Formats: sequence, structure tokens, C-alpha cells
Amino acid sequence: MLKSNLLKLLGIGCVCLAYAACKMPAVTQKTENKSVPGSFNNSTDTTNLGTVKWKSYFTDPNLAALIDTALKNNQELNITLQEIAISQNEITARKGEYLPFVGVRAGAGVEKVGRYTSQGAGDATTEIKPGKEMPNPLPDFLIGAYATWEADIWHKLHNAKKAAVERYLASIEGRNFVITSLIAEIANSYYELLALDNQLKIVDSNITIQSNALEVVKQQKEAARVTELAVRKFEAEVLNTKSLQYGIQQQITETENRINFLLGRFPQPIARDDNSLNAALPATIQAGIPSQLLSNRPDIKQAELEMSAAKLDIQVAKAKFYPSVGISAGVGWNAFSPTYLFRTPESLLYSLAGELVAPLVNRNAIKAEYINANARQIQAVYNYERTIVNAYAEVANQVSKIGNLAKSYDLKSQQVNALTESISISNDLFKNARADYMEVLLTQRDALESKFELVETKMQQMKAMVNIYQALGGGWN
Repeated sequence: MLKSNLLKLLGIGCVCLAYAACKMPAVTQKTENKSVPGSFNNSTDTTNLGTVKWKSYFTDPNLAALIDTALKNNQELNITLQEIAISQNEITARKGEYLPFVGVRAGAGVEKVGRYTSQGAGDATTEIKPGKEMPNPLPDFLIGAYATWEADIWHKLHNAKKAAVERYLASIEGRNFVITSLIAEIANSYYELLALDNQLKIVDSNITIQSNALEVVKQQKEAARVTELAVRKFEAEVLNTKSLQYGIQQQITETENRINFLLGRFPQPIARDDNSLNAALPATIQAGIPSQLLSNRPDIKQAELEMSAAKLDIQVAKAKFYPSVGISAGVGWNAFSPTYLFRTPESLLYSLAGELVAPLVNRNAIKAEYINANARQIQAVYNYERTIVNAYAEVANQVSKIGNLAKSYDLKSQQVNALTESISISNDLFKNARADYMEVLLTQRDALESKFELVETKMQQMKAMVNIYQALGGGWN
């Protein structure tokens, strides 16, 4: 009889499984494309500066001290570390779902039933003591243990744990990406600060030159060689140049405060060496080959891990169409009086049950979850491919930018030299009445602008070196 019942249950389970399999929505998963171009600039050299540690790449001790402080105190980075802890706890939670749940239970209660009921009439006589009725109201005391367990025959719970592991690893890569971005942002702000310092020095130097020229013009006016208009024009130019100081000083303050914010501290002066802006740049940029980005860039690895987790989510959602097998058991003591509570075997109780549960009707929620899981997997693939394309473009842009900036800097250096010499020439010509004051003014203005542009170009060069390092995935290791 028992064997016959088991066979019936097994048959029902098979029918449920076949029904679930036949009625499952049809979805199409997307496979990622990992192909990348063979090189950035027709070079097959695999030497990659992205693998260099940041302390070896950024040799300025002041900059290194700032980065080191930021890696300890930056709030965004510390928030990311807590996200890693949350992801790690999620693994523990998912692992606990496929292990047995065991608990203990204790309770006490009282029940009053009607005398003229089947239970009340039955309680009128008891075999505990012949002729003595069961207590009414009837106390109830219970002490026991219970356990439940779902047999993970479709790997639903194990796949959920694996997905949690992938997301935990993705959160670590997210932290690494924050580190690379943080280092690059600090370095870029630092070089911007150095450029502002240099521009401020240029302004100070130019004020001296213009003030000297103003004195010459005043002497020329006294000698009736120029008019008051020339004097006023030179005075206006000196005042305009002096006003530039305050704009630059405000930019310096804001840049310092931005660096301090990244370091997680209140505004304070930033130690720096102005001459660091003129540090020699490497003759060649070793960008390696594009395929190295797949292992060097934290954002690419993060996207890949999230894609793996999304694939596992599909398996988890798919398993919910299949029957689940659960086992429950309990053991303990139950009696109406503490006196009889631990009398064995009279007060002993136990139970053991198994169940097979399968969704048959109104499975819309399960279908929607399955379709959504597939859609999220496709999203993850597109995000992964987009991240790869973006990474390649960033490196290619910076490689090209470094080359073009080097050529631009050489030409601007020649322009600055020519205009610096023209200041002396224009002053001499003006003294000898061979040039008017407007030529002197325009020459000084052009020289100032060219020096500003030269410093700006140098800053862009230093930033490009920072950005290529970040684009190649440098800094987190």
C-alpha cells in the first residue's frame, strides 16, 4: 500500500515537471562579444604602463602624499568599502537558504472546551487516573525542536549563492575603479594647481614689465613725445593685468579645496612644488595592446562579473517553474501538566513530513521574473560591450592627444620666445619713436596670452599622462 502511494506521488511529480517544462516562456539569451582591435597605433609591444604601481608612476612626493591620504580618508571610497561588506553578507544569506533551518520551540497555553461537545465528553474520563476527569480548562505545555530543509535538486539556491559571489567580486572591482578614478582626479587637480601657480608668476612678471613701460610712457609724455591718451592706455593695461591676479587666486583656492575634499578633510594649504609642472615627459607611451584592457580595467571586469551574475539569475528564475521538494521534522514533549511533560514515551511527540510543490495555475509572477531576468542578462551584455568600446576609445584618444600636445607645445614654446623678444624690441623702438604705444601694448598682451597658453598646454600634457594611466587601468593595483 505504501509503495503504491509513493508511486502515485512520483507520477504526480513527473506530470507537474512535464507541465512546467512545456509551459515555460521562450526567451533568447545574448552572448557577449569580447573582440577588440589588434593594437592602438599599429604597435604589438605588450609593455603596458597600466600595470605600473601608482607610487612608481607619480614620483612627485607631494602628489604621492596627497594620494596616500585620499586612499585612507576619501568618503566615497569608504562608502564603497561598506558596499563590499554588504555584498559579502549577501553571500552568507544565500548560503544559509540551502542549509537546514533548525529551531527550538517552547510554549504554554490553556484551553476551555464545552462539556457537551465530543472533545468535552471524551475528556470526562481519562486513563491517567480512573474516574478522574481531564482538567478543564486544560493547560498545555510544549518543549521541542524542529527543522525544515528544501532539497535543492534544481540548483536554484546554489545558483543564487553563486550570483551573490559574482556580485561580491564585482563590488571589489567597483572599489578598484573608484581608486583609479580618485587617483586620476587628485593628480589632475594637482597639476591644475601647479599651472595656476605658474600663471600667477607670469602675471606678476608681466605687471613688472608693464609698470616699467608705464614709467617710460610717463617720461615720454613729459617730453611731449606722447599724449595723455598713451599714459591712460598703459595704466589701464597694468590695472587689467593686476585684476587677473584675483581671478587666478580664486581658482587656486577652489582647486585646493577640491583636493582637500577628495582627501576627506577641511580646507587647508596644499603642499606643492611649482617646478613639478615642468617635469620631463616620457619619450614614448607604452599602451600595450587592447586585449590587455579586459584584465587591467576594473570597470570591464566589474561589468563581466555582473554579466555572469545575470546569467545565474536566469537559472534561478527558471528553476522556480520546477517542483520543489521540502522536508520538515520535529521532536519534543507535550503534556497538560509539567508533572507529565518529560514522561517518555507517553509525552513524547515527533513528526516527519515531505512535500512536493509545483506551480500549476496562475504562474504570471514566475513568468514575469523569468523574462525580466533574461532582459537584465541582455542589458548586462550590452553594458559589458559598451564598457569595452568606451575603454578602447579612451586609450586611443589619450594616445593621440599626447602626440598632438607634444607638437603643439613645441610650437607654442617658439611663439613665447619670439613674443618675449618682441617686447624688448617694441620698447626700444618706442623709445626711439619708431613704434607707437599701441604696438607696445599689443605686443605685451600677446606675450602674456602666449605664456598663459604655454602653461595651459603643459598642464594638458600632464593631465593626458594621468588620463592615459587611468584609461589603461592603472592605479588600483
